[in-house]
Amino acid sequence: MKEHHEKKSTKKGISGEERRFSSLSNPKEDITKLPSSTFTKQKTLNDVMKMELIEDKNCGEIKQIWEEYHKQKEVIAAAIPSIIYDTIHSRSQQFPVFVFPLPRDKGYEYFLCQFSGHEAHFTPLINYQAHKENAPECLTMTHYIDLKEKGLVLMHGEYNKDVLNGTEAQCLANQLQLYYGQGNAKRLKLLERFTYTPQEFKHMDLIAELECLSL
Repeated sequence: MKEHHEKKSTKKGISGEERRFSSLSNPKEDITKLPSSTFTKQKTLNDVMKMELIEDKNCGEIKQIWEEYHKQKEVIAAAIPSIIYDTIHSRSQQFPVFVFPLPRDKGYEYFLCQFSGHEAHFTPLINYQAHKENAPECLTMTHYIDLKEKGLVLMHGEYNKDVLNGTEAQCLANQLQLYYGQGNAKRLKLLERFTYTPQEFKHMDLIAELECLSL
């Protein structure tokens, strides 16, 4: 978080432009017309790397291999202890939708996060307001539970480079883990308000929390 704020004033996009607010995008294909298997099939580690590279390794070795494997790729990745992911997954079922702020050059932009199984899908709030469930995703985080019994859940996140850069995608992922994976009473209260008493929820509380984390 701190690194993200330190880069905020000088950060440029690949084209050299300022990091501006997202513009309204076209909707993705109507999900009601897609096969149900598209959303029910759990992805496995074999979808992204060869299992034989890590199946006989311990947690420390797997974490190192996973991070090294993604180092030169334009994605985000993490090795999450199973006990923390259990909390994340449990809360994702209790609070399946939430919003996170992201600093822009002239203020903050909100991104809506929606959980589906072991995936977290992010879209700019402006796109969700226009297209609802057909809003195009700008970041998809997939949690692979193949090695959960060993003590690790591996996360792989792909982002739309026209909307986010790597630091911004990581900022959203960090906030997700802070709200869903930790026992902070204040952040848990924000999740509860957003879900159960939205009339009491204040978006500025999210910004205040983010700025506290960045100090």
